Amino acid sequence: MATVDLKNVVKSYDGKLTVIHGVDLQIRHGEFVVFVGPSGCGKSTLLRMVAGLETISGGTIAIDGQVVNELPPRHRDIAMVFQDYALYPHKTLYDNMAFGLRLRKTPEDEIKRRVMDAARLLHIDHMLERRPAALSGGQRQRVAIGRAIVRQPKVFLFDEPLSNLDAQLRHEMRTEIKKLHQRLGATIIYVTHDQVEAMTLADRIAVLSAGKLMQYDTPDAIYNRPAALFVAGFTGAPPMNLVDCRVAQDEIDLGGVRMALPAALKPKVNGGTLRFGVRPENLTLARASDDSAALEAEVLLLEPLGAETLVTFRVGAAELVARCPASFRDAPGSRRTLHLQPQHLHLFDAASGAAL
Repeated sequence: MATVDLKNVVKSYDGKLTVIHGVDLQIRHGEFVVFVGPSGCGKSTLLRMVAGLETISGGTIAIDGQVVNELPPRHRDIAMVFQDYALYPHKTLYDNMAFGLRLRKTPEDEIKRRVMDAARLLHIDHMLERRPAALSGGQRQRVAIGRAIVRQPKVFLFDEPLSNLDAQLRHEMRTEIKKLHQRLGATIIYVTHDQVEAMTLADRIAVLSAGKLMQYDTPDAIYNRPAALFVAGFTGAPPMNLVDCRVAQDEIDLGGVRMALPAALKPKVNGGTLRFGVRPENLTLARASDDSAALEAEVLLLEPLGAETLVTFRVGAAELVARCPASFRDAPGSRRTLHLQPQHLHLFDAASGAAL
């Protein structure tokens, strides 16, 4: 296990195009940290800088207290699992997993012990004589992970390892990776564009947008206390409802429907255009408490999902999605009253995107 510290890390090309803008974060011993964000946000570039596959334009990266800016990848004591598995097609699974250790002149009895331990851990010990062509995508990814485990590195790096798998395999492998981390207690940095993977796997999440670190916190804080408009809109399935609103005379105006501004937010609001945010599960049909805001709404669209029904309502000039019971079957055009507890309301500055 090891710590990883990034201080004001910058990546630019030709001194003109900057793709990573001064990222600061600290990863603790044994922590599972996920870099998440949309395509092109810089998450894989940041991971490759930790690995030594990309040069650093500014700042420092330290592993276990040692600055590694100038160290080649083989001296950083890391192991990387790639999106495309990168297995040797002509070698057996055993030889694929043993290859790196043989390059390092590890004794054969030690190689066998490590490979068999990793194979048993990943439930592939019965297929070590097969070649990659005989495996499913999930099995190949297990071999790639096993190849990293036998290295016994200080830090594991995963670069979108589940992107090539179908939905069922993604779920299964996500569960296996979570179990693996619990067994090994290893320091892991994991890159994905899938916010569900990030929420389910991570101890802490680094949300990136256009090369900037928007928030670095626990999954609970990222979901329930987003620090920025981008974070609020990126996390959640479906994501947070975000609509323009105005605040005047201690009331929030959603384009014809008004609700009281929570007392805790009054000192932070200076008027002007803001963005109103609420999670779909925090809009309820039943009054949750005496201080809940009542919003008159019109049913627009139903999306039955089996265990629940997503319903799009028109509230004033805004359209809001709510999670409703599976039995909800009101026809489009019918009226309902939605309730929102003040503690679940989010307001963001429309210009800067910062949470109030």
